[in-house]
Amino acid sequence: MPEVTVMFFMITVFAVIFAGVSKGGFGSGAAFASSSILALIVEPGVALAFMLPLLMLIDIVSLRPYWGRWRLRESLILIAGGVPGVALGALFFRSIDADGMRVLIGGLSVGFVLWQMSGWVRQRLVRPRQTAPVVGIIAGLVAGFTSFVSHAGGPPAAVYLLGRQMSKTEYQASTVLVFWVLNAAKFIPYAAFGLVTPATLAFDVLLAPFALFGTWLGVTLHHRVSDRLFFALTYVLLTLTGIKLIWDGLV
Repeated sequence: MPEVTVMFFMITVFAVIFAGVSKGGFGSGAAFASSSILALIVEPGVALAFMLPLLMLIDIVSLRPYWGRWRLRESLILIAGGVPGVALGALFFRSIDADGMRVLIGGLSVGFVLWQMSGWVRQRLVRPRQTAPVVGIIAGLVAGFTSFVSHAGGPPAAVYLLGRQMSKTEYQASTVLVFWVLNAAKFIPYAAFGLVTPATLAFDVLLAPFALFGTWLGVTLHHRVSDRLFFALTYVLLTLTGIKLIWDGLV
């Protein structure tokens, strides 16, 4: 448990609110930026441990406003691949050191931005004819693995879901359902690895109101703010934090 300074608390509060806004209203894709932000000031494993219970809280609160609006078949396909992906992430988690985690999270951050910006390529990657169930299983497997090691399961899940011609709300609701299951599946391995401790849970209790506020704000903005504006700011943040983490991990 790191020392809780004013700066640490302020950065953590910002990261938690950001996660709530992203998961509550914008498809979860950028929520892992919260772990990237925290990894700038604490060990990556500690950042992941802090965020998991709060992400689970955000998932539970987000279920109600989107209940029944998801695409169940696509969600279940992703879950079917995602749960084994979580197990795979747990298997290899201990083999990655702190610097390796920084490079991994930083690389995923920058890679996600590049993937989002490559609209021409992405449109061809997610054509309906390419999104057979096996593609969803593979996407779920990758999502489960990356979700376990860095809370970064949103991008691979998005590759599959974007190819299913969903409405904005169907897409959002589907991500809420999928990551509610996957984050719950991650809790026991995290606790077994000693990442989630009574000390981190006590601090999470203090941060819970900020997670709830971020979720409420995200749900509200889902219907009022354009995705383009929100994600433009997200991409800048992800790029800067990603580059900083890669630099720290390599140097």
